[in-house]
Order: sequence, then structure tokens, then C-alpha cells
Amino acid sequence: MNSWFGEFEISRVPLVLAIATLASWRIGVWMGRSLARRHPGTKPSKFDDVSMALLGLLLAFTFGISIGKHDQRRLAVVADSNAIGDFYACATLLKEPTRTDLRRAIRDYVELRVSLARRRRIDSATLEQALIHFAQMQSKMTELVGRALRDGTPIAVSLTNTLNEVTSNHASRLAAIRDRLPASVMILLCVSSIVTTLLIGREQGLAAATETAGMLCFILLVSLAVYTILDLNQPDRGLITVSQEPMERLFSSMPKE
Repeated sequence: MNSWFGEFEISRVPLVLAIATLASWRIGVWMGRSLARRHPGTKPSKFDDVSMALLGLLLAFTFGISIGKHDQRRLAVVADSNAIGDFYACATLLKEPTRTDLRRAIRDYVELRVSLARRRRIDSATLEQALIHFAQMQSKMTELVGRALRDGTPIAVSLTNTLNEVTSNHASRLAAIRDRLPASVMILLCVSSIVTTLLIGREQGLAAATETAGMLCFILLVSLAVYTILDLNQPDRGLITVSQEPMERLFSSMPKE
């Protein structure tokens, strides 16, 4: 379910949610008016206040988690670029021809990272193909490091440690990209929005005091909040993306061998 949710196109969600909540509000108004006709003098309950409080908590909870995951991805990019930069600096201290070969391999590795990040949408097939290329490049860099160690390089420890940092940060960054909100949480949020507007409409119909303008503003704000949460939850598409400036700056500092 989460894999399907990760591939879901979020641009339609605000419109669908707005229509659903507007329809549920109108149904609630009709229910309230019908109840008032059948049982005159029925007093409004406090269920709409409770449902709005619960919806607010769910919005705050999911928004906070989404922001946290977004920050985690941003920090992963910084850590990844720093690790690759350290590895490249160590490669510069090696003897030829290993130095040129390793520097070229690292530059190709960064170039693939930058080109992949610049794509507006990355499906699962494209990501899996890129991961295969990354694995091949990491194997090549490991082979070149092994050649440097056999040649007796004096920076063997630093070279090995920086290579380990590169591979570790690759795994951490991949885990951060795949770390998404559970689909059940987002479904609960949408259902809560619909139920809340239904109860609000019921209370307004019961009190014979509908507030169309206020309700439309409420529906608009909830729909935009849900869209923002969904946008943060899908880092490979949408309007909110993780800045790749550290990796792009690193790539621009690497001369073409």
C-alpha cells in the first residue's frame, strides 16, 4: 500500500478533497435541518468542536513529521557532498595513474547524482536503474582504492575511511528518500477532514445559521495544508524539493579529467 501511495499523483488531491469536504458539509447541513424539523428545540452538540480539535492535531502531527523528514533529506545531501569531497581530496594525493582514474570515477559518480536530482519526477524503475549504476561506480572506486593500497600509498587509512563514508552516506540518503509517511496516516487525515465538515454542517443546519464564506475558507485551508504535507512526503516530485546546491557546487569544483 505504501509503495502505491509513493507513486500517487498528488496534484489532484486538493481538488478531490475540497469537493468531498464541500459535499459532506452540504450533506451535514441537510441532516441538521431535517433533525431540526423532526425534533424542534434540539440543542447543538459539541462534536464539531471535538472533531475540529482532532483534525488540528492530525494536521500538526503529520505536518511536523513531514517537515522532519524533509530536513533529514536536506542534511543527507550535505553529509553526502562532504563525504564525497573528502574522498576526492584524498584521491588528489595519490600517485598517477590511480589519481586520475579515481578522480574521474568520483566525478562521474557526482555527475550521476546531480543529473538524477535535477529530474522533476523519478519513478521506481528509473531509481532502480540508477541504483545499479551507483553500485557499479562504487565497485569501480573500491577497486581503484585497492590498487592504491597495493601500491603502498601513505594515506591508506584516510583513503579507506573516506570511501567508507561515501558508501555509508549513500545508504543513509537512500533510506531518507524512501522514508515516507504511512498511507494509513494520510487516509486518516482525509477521512477526518470529511467527517469534520460533515459535523460542522450538521450543527449549522441544526442552528439554521450556515456560514458559506467561512466554510469555503476552511475547506481551502485544509486542502492546501494536506497538499503541503503530501508534497513534503514525496521528495522526487512536486513544488517542495530538497536543495542540491552542496552537490552541484562540489561537481562544479571538480575539473574534467
